Amino acid sequence: MCSAKAGIDLPYPLPTLPPVLARLLLVRHGEVHNPDHLCYGDLPGFRLSPAGRRQAGAAAAYLAPAEADLLFCSPLLRARETARIIGRRLGLTPVLDERLTEWRLGTRWAGVCWEDLPAAFPGELEAYLHHPADLPFSPESLAAAADRVIALVEELGRAHSGRRAILVSHQDPIQAARLALTGRRLEDLHMDKPAHGSVLTLSPGSPWLPAAAWSPPGPAAPFPPVPDR
Repeated sequence: MCSAKAGIDLPYPLPTLPPVLARLLLVRHGEVHNPDHLCYGDLPGFRLSPAGRRQAGAAAAYLAPAEADLLFCSPLLRARETARIIGRRLGLTPVLDERLTEWRLGTRWAGVCWEDLPAAFPGELEAYLHHPADLPFSPESLAAAADRVIALVEELGRAHSGRRAILVSHQDPIQAARLALTGRRLEDLHMDKPAHGSVLTLSPGSPWLPAAAWSPPGPAAPFPPVPDR
């Protein structure tokens, strides 16, 4: 067995690893107070329900041992509230980043009652359920939603290599980024989606590696037929 010694010129360059986060923790916000059952997308004023605050508190307790030192969140109210609860427990101040906002498909449906969605936008719900990566009517593609989250992850890796980051966002952007980072197909969007208050932990690699998936205790909500219900 041989080893390179100081002062010896090697005939080939040693590989260098790009700067990267040591751990990535993707958090979906808690349940939202939505008594009128509206598609709220990026509409203002939709805050956490009491159950959502409990879910955020449970996520904070789960995250406390992770020793994360970066906390970023979507600018939408439900994500900000979730991040504040987490930040208080971990001693971190959330940083708002627009790249963590809701998938902009939701802006198209915003203000419509979930039950009225098929009549208001014929065929769009079925398209979302069956081929979410190919929605020509959406203001933003699923790939673009994944790319903006990944751009933030890469930026944080360059600026804060070796640190642990918590990103609080929304169901579809989190799931799309998770799929892309781990080398899976975006068409798998609806497989094992994160529930309210869930934490997905990824370890760096090429592709990234799923390390853990945690959800708050209690009955799981049924799979929503539309984004981030």
